[in-house]
Amino acid sequence: MAHTTRIPQVPDAQLGPLDVVDAIRKRRGGKLLNLDRMLLNSPAFAVGWNGFLGAVRNALSLDAKLRELAICAVAVLNRADYELLQHAPEWLAAGGTPAQLERLHDYDAALQDAALFSEAERAVLQLTLEMTRNVQLSNACFGRAQQALASTQALVELVGVVAAYNMVSRFLEALQVAPESDPQT
Repeated sequence: MAHTTRIPQVPDAQLGPLDVVDAIRKRRGGKLLNLDRMLLNSPAFAVGWNGFLGAVRNALSLDAKLRELAICAVAVLNRADYELLQHAPEWLAAGGTPAQLERLHDYDAALQDAALFSEAERAVLQLTLEMTRNVQLSNACFGRAQQALASTQALVELVGVVAAYNMVSRFLEALQVAPESDPQT
């Protein structure tokens, strides 16, 4: 069954403005994703998105494994398959394991699985769950994350990553952006 987006992506022949497209391609290593083609329906929005998400992905001090775990957790919780297809390989490259990725699909079990997930990883999972489902964090969850992370900066960045990727998943799912046939394209 073919995937149909709710709004057409901008076809490659009509991509523009060129400076915006070039900036997105540069951040992505020369590629454009279907997400980018959808964003380019509003060049101003695409510019802001590219700058913001570029910083979230490439300029934070937060450990890449914890960052990508949080992103994958948001994707699982929000049933955002596109987001998970894009970020599961990133999480694995940052040190996540196939067994962890599989366990993440049973989120309640992952939260309790001290054999597969470290205390810091389980703190990230709990924070991601509470922010994604409840918006507010319990004091216990916040304290656990604060204790598990190396610095206040890392905690602020983790909260920002979870907030940012909830935005991404909501955008993808609301517009039903079709996944690339190869997640790495």
